[in-house]
Amino acid sequence: MSEYSISKVYETDKRANKQVEALLLREGIRRDKNLDYTCAMFDDDYNVVATGSCFGNTLRCLAVSSNHQGEGLMNEVITHLVNYQFARGNYHLFLYTKTNSAKFFGDLGFYEIVNIANQIVFMENKRTGFQDYLNELAKTKQDGAKIGALVLNANPFTLGHLYLVETAAAENDWLHVFIVSEDASLVPFEIRKKLVIEGTSHLKNLIYHDSGAYIISSSTFPSYFQKDETAVIESHANLDLEVFIKIAHSLGINARYVGEEPKSLVTGIYNKIMAQKLPEHEIKCVIIPRKALNGEIISASNVRQAIKNNTLDQIKDLVPASTYNYFTSDEAKNVIAKIQAQSNVIHY
Repeated sequence: MSEYSISKVYETDKRANKQVEALLLREGIRRDKNLDYTCAMFDDDYNVVATGSCFGNTLRCLAVSSNHQGEGLMNEVITHLVNYQFARGNYHLFLYTKTNSAKFFGDLGFYEIVNIANQIVFMENKRTGFQDYLNELAKTKQDGAKIGALVLNANPFTLGHLYLVETAAAENDWLHVFIVSEDASLVPFEIRKKLVIEGTSHLKNLIYHDSGAYIISSSTFPSYFQKDETAVIESHANLDLEVFIKIAHSLGINARYVGEEPKSLVTGIYNKIMAQKLPEHEIKCVIIPRKALNGEIISASNVRQAIKNNTLDQIKDLVPASTYNYFTSDEAKNVIAKIQAQSNVIHY
């Protein structure tokens, strides 16, 4: 379609960015806060008629002007974004879309992972990608009447996390520990994983897993076509649980453990949905009260705040020895600098 051109939208191009945001809003989409590349299709007058973006290995914020739908513009936007992703080494791609758009993206080579009716569809460009992931997990399946699981971000690993793991491990024959592997946290994944494994090395019935691309954190969950914060939380919870249920069936998991966070809106809604949904699939939802010190809940947020304030002595009673030893070593200097450079580390 020679009358249109497609190119990257730079942050400095205020006119194009303003038009991208206006187009998204007209199509019922808010510009996602997590984007690392945006392209736009322009007409001869340099007006934006279609747009799409990326974040990591996901495609996001896809829209075509209602005046130009039916012209095949979205096909060109997707092709451009896929080529861009391939050029930077991302070959396994994901997208989230409204349920009424899933068939369109299916025709463009994306396959459904899970479908939350009237909310969201999670898709990937590998036909057997998720099944291959489940097959790999199944190789770690263990025999036992009680098989538990928990998902940890551990940013960083604290005595609160350790209490949760120890409680779950004591109640099960085997415990599958999924460590969120996307690098959207202040503490890099490889460090978080190392600290979880070192801090739980005394427990002999744990099986560790990288969460992979199928379990994502709330900080990077796409919210751009959800109507409000509650809808975002519900969509994330429902999608995450659909993925987890499939994982649980492949591993024989019959209990999922999660820490209670009474002050968190996100966790409150998430835990409520989990408590309702998991038993429908013969999986117990076990919510464990948070471990406290001197009447205050131990949290990774408090640990990060102490690191930001350069008061490392304050974290000694909040984290396992392995975590404390790491943060007081030269190895942690870059991570500490990153934390201290943030304006807010509480809800990161």
